[in-house]
Amino acid sequence: MKTFVFRNNTIENLFGTKDTEYSGYDDISRVPADASEYIWCYQVAASPDIKLLTNEVQSYWDKFLLVYKQIPEEKDIIACTIVDVASISYISDDFSLRNAAADFNRQLTEFASSHSNVKVADMDEFLCQYPRKDWTDWKYFFISQMIFSPQLTLPFRKWWKRKTEEFSLRRKKCLVLDLDNTLWGGILGEDGIDGIKIGGDYPGKAFLYFQKALAELVRCGVILTVCSKNNEPDVLEAWEKNPFMVLRKDSFSAWRINWNDKAGNIRELAQELNIGLDSMVFVDDSPAERELVRQALPMVEVPDFPDQPYRLPEFFRMLVERWFRIYSVNDEDRQKTAQYKANAQRSEAKAHFTDFNEFLKSLDMELTVRKLDEFSLPRVAQMTQKTNQFNLTTRRYTDGVIKAFVSEGWIIYTLSVNDRFGDSGITGAIMVTPDGRIDEFLMSCRVLGRGIESAFIRRVLSMLRERGITRVSAEYIPTLKNAQVKDFYDRCGFTLTEEKDGIRHYEAVIADLNLQLEDYYHIR
Repeated sequence: MKTFVFRNNTIENLFGTKDTEYSGYDDISRVPADASEYIWCYQVAASPDIKLLTNEVQSYWDKFLLVYKQIPEEKDIIACTIVDVASISYISDDFSLRNAAADFNRQLTEFASSHSNVKVADMDEFLCQYPRKDWTDWKYFFISQMIFSPQLTLPFRKWWKRKTEEFSLRRKKCLVLDLDNTLWGGILGEDGIDGIKIGGDYPGKAFLYFQKALAELVRCGVILTVCSKNNEPDVLEAWEKNPFMVLRKDSFSAWRINWNDKAGNIRELAQELNIGLDSMVFVDDSPAERELVRQALPMVEVPDFPDQPYRLPEFFRMLVERWFRIYSVNDEDRQKTAQYKANAQRSEAKAHFTDFNEFLKSLDMELTVRKLDEFSLPRVAQMTQKTNQFNLTTRRYTDGVIKAFVSEGWIIYTLSVNDRFGDSGITGAIMVTPDGRIDEFLMSCRVLGRGIESAFIRRVLSMLRERGITRVSAEYIPTLKNAQVKDFYDRCGFTLTEEKDGIRHYEAVIADLNLQLEDYYHIR
């Protein structure tokens, strides 16, 4: 069994039955231990008795806590907020039922903020898209106690799929933006800095709203880039001098402002930032440019741009809900723009060196290797969910699962990288079982290309030897995105012991490996 659902109505139409089991109505007597995850979906029942409904809702929180106490810490429970689906209000100033539901939702969100294995799904976010009269089909309710109309089944499952991606911290990384008639109204080369529409009356105020919204997206960890056919000096001057401009030079991690084709420019941006094209979304007002990118780069998402500026708010909402919303953010996410800009500066500096080792020495790199702690745990869990390119096994773990590993004696180290261009934050992790098996080794793409991955594993192997571990084993599990690390353990001196279906198994005696670090890596 994969999922177990606690419910007080028939909701099989929402979550399906494949690999899913349901409790009896309002039955919390059984919490199956073999479930991979749990869903709590109690809703206000359909009854004309408001007092009865209120008392029932007031009892839900204690029932939820009883269930939660029986769920292992390493397993997630997704808890749906309560929505009053079908009650009838007889007295306008009687808020008893509404307050009971609000109290449950408040307690739930507060509880989730301090319990990492509890995720909250806001049912109102989904239902508010539809008229209240469409929430319940009374024919199906009276036949089978189905509280939500069958007509909501397909849209709910699409919405739920996106919510589970949010819970797993999966989203696109980069928004690629055009400028003229996209971030402002008009054409900079023709209308000039003072003539483009940004701020003031409509349509300028619509573009101002769009820029403010994009600035909030940056604060949530999304990186912005520019791909525009324009004269770069004109754009740089506009960013500096137009008083209404919200997004300025420092808002963008990289840009291509020239007259080259945009598909080629986007490829260059992906290469400069060291991210996959499939992590990018391209926004441009020109249908011709959008079609060019769709044809040349099918892995890049290219939404249609609104035909009128007043549609920009709903367009932005669509961008967020489809590609960029995430369940929670941490300090690492908030520093993304600065970190990727620093990467671009490193690439520029590298071009001035003919000797790669001299370039590495010039970076003045400081690598900090630490044991996992409560502060780095959420970041490590996030990396297991999101890291694809430099990920030897691509196993996805939650906070709770990693906590359980630590309690079982696993050795988990994190890596932070800092150099003269800036702090890249926690960008690497190695997870080793008590018997010396490297279960997970991953690095953020932001720090690749500087030999840091080799320095990290050598340092960790030295630390393992100091702990009395003399032999290690490891494996490489191929995916569509991690081919670049196929021979990583070979390059580290490990012995290939078996290969089947692309999966490679390795062993190594630590004392036989070269653990010497180059002097330009300063280890803390």
